[in-house]
Amino acid sequence: MKKRNTVSLMVIFLMVLLAGRSYAERHIIEDERVIVRYDDPFQTSAMEVLKSYPGIRQELVRELGWATDLRPEIILMKDSASFTTAAGSDLVTALASPQENLIMMDASKMNVYPFTLRATLKHEMCHLELHHHIAQEKLPRWFDEGICQWVSGGLAEIMADGNQSVLREAFLSSSLISIEQLTGNFPSDGRAMILAYEESKSIVEYIEREFGGSGVRRILEHMSSGDNLENAVQGSLSISLDELEKLWRSSLTGKTLWFSFIGDNLYEILFLFAALMTIYGSIVILRKKRDYKDEDDEDEEIE
Repeated sequence: MKKRNTVSLMVIFLMVLLAGRSYAERHIIEDERVIVRYDDPFQTSAMEVLKSYPGIRQELVRELGWATDLRPEIILMKDSASFTTAAGSDLVTALASPQENLIMMDASKMNVYPFTLRATLKHEMCHLELHHHIAQEKLPRWFDEGICQWVSGGLAEIMADGNQSVLREAFLSSSLISIEQLTGNFPSDGRAMILAYEESKSIVEYIEREFGGSGVRRILEHMSSGDNLENAVQGSLSISLDELEKLWRSSLTGKTLWFSFIGDNLYEILFLFAALMTIYGSIVILRKKRDYKDEDDEDEEIE
């Protein structure tokens, strides 16, 4: 835990340093709920953040059960190299510093897919909420990331190269990471990092699937009252944390992993479906043209 706190302090220091590096040069838009600072040419993204913020806040109230009055500062950076230095990985697209009530986003990597900016913003706002209500030493990294992926719909703060299901492959090769190993820092290796994120999301999704969203919120309520995760799981779900992990691992059947595969490759599947529909439409049109031509030829022969 000490190592995790040290690394967190280093990240916070770099974030604050980068946030202030071009502070006066950044543009700013704000209202009573949020402050958005942005580098050129990301005015459109900044306006999207300002517009999306109230709706995301309402969604988090419903999903997490907390109604808090946070006014975060959100910075959209164009210096991707400096951001990568602070993040420690070129896969990371955003960082949250709950101590500073600050979110930094690599704006150059936003909107790679539709809704990426909104999903990433919601993910980072979730981090601020969790750390506002739960002490850091009681919030394991995997549960922190799992909850934030649960509310944002996936690996929102990292760019998973190719969106391949590393979780499916790790399960089939018996190389899953234990949740005990994911309590503090996540692995720095790209593939192992993605696996850590995927496992975290999968476990929280398992809790929702078996105990409902209310089960997830009961755990959060226990933790906000001072319980650690182990006691919160026992008090909320009437099972131990070890038993929860065993049940989750047993649930990773082919059906579950196929759903994971579909979710991880949704965009590619939709694009493939659209391409197939285009091809099918072209074939139908060609057949109709051929039929019309055959009918015209028959009419000419009759005449």
